[in-house]
Amino acid sequence: MIHQARRISRLDIPAYNWWNECLHGVGRAGIATVFPQPIGMAAMFDEPFLKEIASAISDEVRAKYNEAIGWNGPGSKLLKAVPDAVGGWFLAQKYWYRGLTCWSPNINIFRDPRWGRGHETYGEDPFLTGRLGVAFVQGLQGDHPDYLKVAATPKHFAVHSGPEKKRHGFNAIVNQKDLYETYFPAFKACVQEGKAASVMSAYNAVNGEPCSASVELLQKILREEWGFDGYVVSDCGAIHDIHTHHKKAKNYRAAAVLAVNAGCDLNCGGTFKFLKSAVSKGLVTEGILDRSVQRLFETRIRLGMFDPPEKVPYNSIGPEVIDSPAHRSLALEAARRSMVLLKNNGLLPLNKGLKKLAAIGPNADSLAVLLGNYNGTPSAYTTALDGIRNHYAGETVYTKGCHLARDNRKGFAEAERIAKAADAVVLCLGLSPEIEGEQGDAFNSAASGDRLSLKLPGAQEELLELLSQTGKPLIVALFAGSPLDLRKVDQLANAVIQVWYPGQDGGQALAEILFGDFNPSGRLPVTFVRSDEDLPPFEDYSMEGRSYRYLENPPLYPFGFGLSYTSFEYSDFTLDDDKDGVSASVLVENTGARAGGEVVQFYLKRHGAPIPVPHFQLCGFKRIELAPGQSEQVTVEIPLSMLEMVGEDGISRREPGRFTFCAGGQQPDQRSAELTGKKVLAREYHLP
Repeated sequence: MIHQARRISRLDIPAYNWWNECLHGVGRAGIATVFPQPIGMAAMFDEPFLKEIASAISDEVRAKYNEAIGWNGPGSKLLKAVPDAVGGWFLAQKYWYRGLTCWSPNINIFRDPRWGRGHETYGEDPFLTGRLGVAFVQGLQGDHPDYLKVAATPKHFAVHSGPEKKRHGFNAIVNQKDLYETYFPAFKACVQEGKAASVMSAYNAVNGEPCSASVELLQKILREEWGFDGYVVSDCGAIHDIHTHHKKAKNYRAAAVLAVNAGCDLNCGGTFKFLKSAVSKGLVTEGILDRSVQRLFETRIRLGMFDPPEKVPYNSIGPEVIDSPAHRSLALEAARRSMVLLKNNGLLPLNKGLKKLAAIGPNADSLAVLLGNYNGTPSAYTTALDGIRNHYAGETVYTKGCHLARDNRKGFAEAERIAKAADAVVLCLGLSPEIEGEQGDAFNSAASGDRLSLKLPGAQEELLELLSQTGKPLIVALFAGSPLDLRKVDQLANAVIQVWYPGQDGGQALAEILFGDFNPSGRLPVTFVRSDEDLPPFEDYSMEGRSYRYLENPPLYPFGFGLSYTSFEYSDFTLDDDKDGVSASVLVENTGARAGGEVVQFYLKRHGAPIPVPHFQLCGFKRIELAPGQSEQVTVEIPLSMLEMVGEDGISRREPGRFTFCAGGQQPDQRSAELTGKKVLAREYHLP
């Protein structure tokens, strides 16, 4: 019941380390294909493609596991004579990051753009997060009737999105409406539809109860309400926190007892070692421990760990799949689809006949901003500078211009000189995992991985202003995992591309978009507010004033927004009732001169609700590819549950009323209409 599970020789049970990561590729275990960070994959709005990516990742997980058991399995001659307490620990260490139990995906709601780990998530919308979470879980676990390829672990349950500095003892105060309307739906979907094998509990407390010892969360909601039958693993050190930081247990033994009684089965950490003495003192029964052990071994059995190797089909996956050409191709395509064109005054795509380009900025030649966090190591990678040089026949000149975060201007003069001599400037700005990320990882952060402000750090904005004064065409490529205050960027740049942390070949994908060899199709999975002033207090977990669903002030760039090099027209929007919900259908035509991808989005709004409801909410989406002049009828099935209202008591109710359904390539908000010059189609619907 501790993540470094030692072997039990008398039962022929091998050692095993439960801790592995595959957030966007196998993490921390050497060479692996590195896909875009999850916030970028969310921007694809593409369930089938994300499932395909997750399947490729799980192939690499299996391949690394199959390699590992070849040299440190239960029959290892080297350690056969060593006692379990020593040899078993050594073997468990060797499995670290090479096991089949992956603590991914992160499906927390990105409720506040200052949270450092938001780029690990699928954004701010519970419906989008749920659909993508289910796709990722299913892609990891496979579709074999008897065996799991990999055991997925949606995390962190529940209501976890900062502050990082206080996470080990933070108490998130949340009302029942926000819990069931915003924070729970993705977890429920991953458990009930995705059939996730496990769930990770969060560090923080919710309404006074530490998540890893919460009877309400782990027993009543997860198991009784949702029917979850897998195992629960604590976040690393979270059981320790129950005593040390939450102060809910008088010692570590009491903390372990609280957690296991509540339904936490596996401890990432070592606090569960106190359970043996807890049994002897009558603080917990052997039956409770048996319950957890049974859940854990059921998972190991479903992974095929105790069956003859030839019986488990996934045992045949070999190391040749790791970083294979097929997987590298998937990563490149994901990078292409993830990038979002936020502004274009006609400059893009660039003319390939330009003689000289200037690539400038602290992120132009950075490996860190390709990889994000919880990442593997690519065998080869392409930075923005590499991508431009590889893709462009003319001369490319480069300078860093300024430090990513420090307030210095030493490189300004050289940047200005290079820009003046070029035909166009690609300015690579933004953040990096050194600034935003998990506590302890983002070492350049002033707030333990979170951000104190949405402003571009250091002297980046000043560099932007300087280069804009050269009069040269200016493209800003933003490498960042979260929204920024882009008012100045929007004002001064001719074109703006949100690149995210795009994975190993992000530089190539960016170059293809810059020169028109790929038509951008990404859409924002999170709202870009105008400034810090538009944000509620960071530690306030109420959804009031947060996300596009409850936003009070118009954003700079809305959720669901993204431009293209072609144009799409919508027509023939129809709604039809069926026994389970509403079937919404719309005809989409590519009316431009270029082939391109379009993200078809469906939203609904309830009128005259007696309680606060979202302005409107995403209820369906599909990414399609259309050649010039081509059209496609897009239909989505919207379950009746989407039309229910969540009351202040957290209970969903289906009540008669009037709705508006919208279909288009964007949100049905005024700001999206201003940015695109288009409006969505709308149809009234009455629920009897």
